[in-house]
Parts: sequence; structure tokens; C-alpha cells
Amino acid sequence: MTEHSSGWNHLRGIEPLSLCDWPGRTCCVFFLGGCNLHCPTCHNFDMAWNMERLPLLSRNDIKSFLRNRAQWLDGVTITGGEPTTVPGLGEILYEIKQVSELPIKMDSNGMKPEIIEDILQQGLADMFAVDVKGPYEKYPALTGQAVTAEAARKNMEKVFELAAANPQAFYFRLTTVPILTDEDVETAKGYLPDGFDLTIQNYIPPRREHAHADYEARRPVGDLVD
Repeated sequence: MTEHSSGWNHLRGIEPLSLCDWPGRTCCVFFLGGCNLHCPTCHNFDMAWNMERLPLLSRNDIKSFLRNRAQWLDGVTITGGEPTTVPGLGEILYEIKQVSELPIKMDSNGMKPEIIEDILQQGLADMFAVDVKGPYEKYPALTGQAVTAEAARKNMEKVFELAAANPQAFYFRLTTVPILTDEDVETAKGYLPDGFDLTIQNYIPPRREHAHADYEARRPVGDLVD
């Protein structure tokens, strides 16, 4: 399998040093393009939906970067887009671990719990930062109609089961986008397993013309998330 036909083709961004993406750790951040949601308030819209507009990062350059920088880092964060949608994700994580010998945190929207479970069981990621968008009934609006309330509940409950069984490997966060009320935030907090706190992130409007805090003005999306 060639680099351009594998999941490595989704590697479209890097932040060499971050002090905030993995709380308590100094890490680098790799961005994988593609997403199964179409959130109208998304900040990484090109990364999520138009990754071909972004330069492809060389697999060899990434490995060279890790060999040279690993000694100054405490970890690697994998974000997107949505990493769980990337084909061959396990291969990417395995090679990053082999080269860097660093722990990996993976960000996810939680809509592919079977991928999260597989990565967890294989030991390919050490921490999962999972977004809780809000109350399940608002997931259609929050995701650009990409996921139903029923599917959101089913997928997130599977993630919460994984977290309850592996509490050291998960934390959860919510961004206070404009359609969420204080009551919505409290509802979302109630979904979490015992012993978990919900990290609240302030909403900052994206700098793009088609970003709408008002979900009635959102862009349409295609397939639903199962």
C-alpha cells in the first residue's frame, strides 16, 4: 500500500508544539482530514470537509520530525477532522508509537465507538478526548443533520461504557456553542459515567462566511451516521 492510497493521505497538518491540547503534557499535534459530521460551527472546516485543499505531509518527514523532537515532548495528539473515519488509522498510530515511543491522545466525536474500542484494545492510543456535543435531541442541529438523536445516544452510550471500564483512558469535553443553554450543559453532564467531569470549552466563532451559530442557516449534509 502506497502512502498516497493509505490513511497517511489524510495527514494534512501539524502543530510542532502545543501546551494546551493534552492537559498536563507538552505535545505535538497531527491533523487528519475528513469527518463524518458537518457541524455548522466547525473551526477546521477545510480539514474536515475539503482536505484536498491542504498540503499533504510526507510520511517520511513526519517520522523524521518525531525522531528529532520526541525527547522534548511528553506525547502526541491526533486530531482532525475526525480520526476514526481515516482508513488504516491503526497503522498510523502504530508507526507513530514505534518511532516516537511517546503516549498518544486521540480526539474524537464518539460516533464510531467500535473504532475507539479497537484502538484502545490494541494499545495504540493511551488517552481519548471525546466531545459531548450536547443533549442527544440537539445532535441533529449540532452536527448539521449528520447524526440522529437515536444514533447519538447509541454511540455515546457505548463510549461511556468503555470509559467506565477504562477511566484512566478517557476525558470528555463540551463546547458552549450558541444553541446550547445552561440546562443543555447540565443534561450533557448527566450522561457521563460516575467519577467523570465534563470539561467546558468556551465557543469562539469560526472565521468563515458559511459558519452559522444559528443552526437553521447551516449547510446541508449527506449520509447519516449509523
